[in-house]
Amino acid sequence: MSHDSPTEQARRTRRLWWTAAGVATLAAAYGAAQWSLADQVPTGATVAGIDVGGLRHDDAVAALDDAAALLADQPVPVTAGTAETTVLPTDAGLALDAAATIEPLTRFTLHPARLWTHLRGAAEIEPAVTIDRDLLDAAASRLSTELVREPVDGAVVFADGEPVVTPAEPGTQVDPDAVGQVLATGWLAQDHPLELPHEPVEPAITQELTDAAYAAARQIVASPVVVDAAGQHAELPASALADATAFEVVDGALVPTFDGDALLAAVVERTQNLLDAPVNARFQVTGGRPQVTGGTPGTTIDPAALVEAVQAAALGEDRTAVVDVVQQDPEVTAESLEALGVNEVVARFSTSLTANRVRTDNIRLGSERITGTLIRPGETFSLLEALGPITTANGFGNAPVIVGGQFVPGVGGGLSQLATNVFNAGFFAGFEIVEHRPHSVWIPRYPAGREATIFTGSIDLRFRNNTPYGAVLHAFVADGQLTVQVWSTEHFRVETTQSERRNVVPAVTNHSTAAGCTPRAAGSDGFTITNTRRVYRGSTLVIDEAHTWTYRADHGTSCGPAEPPPAPEADAAPEDSAPE
Repeated sequence: MSHDSPTEQARRTRRLWWTAAGVATLAAAYGAAQWSLADQVPTGATVAGIDVGGLRHDDAVAALDDAAALLADQPVPVTAGTAETTVLPTDAGLALDAAATIEPLTRFTLHPARLWTHLRGAAEIEPAVTIDRDLLDAAASRLSTELVREPVDGAVVFADGEPVVTPAEPGTQVDPDAVGQVLATGWLAQDHPLELPHEPVEPAITQELTDAAYAAARQIVASPVVVDAAGQHAELPASALADATAFEVVDGALVPTFDGDALLAAVVERTQNLLDAPVNARFQVTGGRPQVTGGTPGTTIDPAALVEAVQAAALGEDRTAVVDVVQQDPEVTAESLEALGVNEVVARFSTSLTANRVRTDNIRLGSERITGTLIRPGETFSLLEALGPITTANGFGNAPVIVGGQFVPGVGGGLSQLATNVFNAGFFAGFEIVEHRPHSVWIPRYPAGREATIFTGSIDLRFRNNTPYGAVLHAFVADGQLTVQVWSTEHFRVETTQSERRNVVPAVTNHSTAAGCTPRAAGSDGFTITNTRRVYRGSTLVIDEAHTWTYRADHGTSCGPAEPPPAPEADAAPEDSAPE
């Protein structure tokens, strides 16, 4: 065992003291360096592109605060695939926390990394951000909705006989949670626009399906299709095929569908008398009673069979489609009309005509128009519809009508007598009265309160056939009378009563000295009257109704100093009917 000499021990002690002193000196210098740099941002440091390098803590915070105010109001562009929009940081609840961003860069620390950062310089610093979670969630939800892009299904259509394609395009869907995360972390730290996470949504009709449909469309119009029917040959050109073809989604595929009616019209157009139209059965009054006429079948080509044949030819190599001509029954058959029970007169009503020839001609023409009209069970009859337009072009002439309380010539004068007869016929047949209105003044040839007028556009006569049988109208002029019959099967029994006249206002003749005065004799008095109707089916009361009507007095006018002319007989009074 060796021992150091006292001299050697002294040297060693001095070396230890010098080493300790050196270390202490270096530590003091390191600490002093860290302390001197503690309040200063490292050189080259930037936050969201804002240079804060070399600034003292308070100056750096102030600089960031100023910049943050501007950044908060600048719209941030965001995208999701091809969709794009913007969002304001303030609307999303985002704000730059300047103090929290600068504090880690300037607080005192002995960690060597801090000194190294100061020596070599800093770069972009991640900013500290404050988040209002409710606002951020709301903004993320809105953006995810705005950035949704629905997929576009592929499509094929024909334009001017040529197929045209709409390409399929995928859509886009965005997750709101992912949107919020990207906004919170990237609105200051990333380049703009911010690309938000998204997923593609494939269209139901992909481009592959669209391409297949386009190929089929080109095949359809590649050349004409010849339809062979009953020995005739109809050549359907590409334009006719295109007009009758559409592409629709069937079982997830885009397939051609053909319009059978359009194809049939194209075939008929290109043939000679290929088909015979069926004739619907109808009622025609012959020998004073309704008879069923017509109801003969015709011929046609079944549209479904035509579609099948043309489709096979248009999509195949053999461009000929063979189809059969088949029988087509009429929509209204004779058997269906005969089953309606139009067998007997169940109601009739007659009134006397006047000596006015034009008026009688109007009534005769109107009678012809409504004769043979079938009212099926449950249907509502309209007299105006049955008459057609009440115009001179439709054959009606000028005869007295009531307009504004005055009797003046009008187109269709006299048709209110037809309306009165039709109303009473329907009344006594037990039909449900839907609409009717008596005249404004009483005309003595009609039952008081139980009559009707019409006026194009405002007053109609309508009733509903509330029986299980059909009803046919027969109106005719004979022996100075107008008669209206209802042919059907007796179903109801009708009882009616009439009240006394009340609130009578006598008609008087008022004298006028005015220039242009037109004298007119006084007509009927004004009064109020009520008619009741009870309709029975067997012993069961079906309808119990009362109708009250008030007529105004038909005052006359005398002109000048002369005595007023004597009043004509009541039966010759004009009336209002169907003014235009």
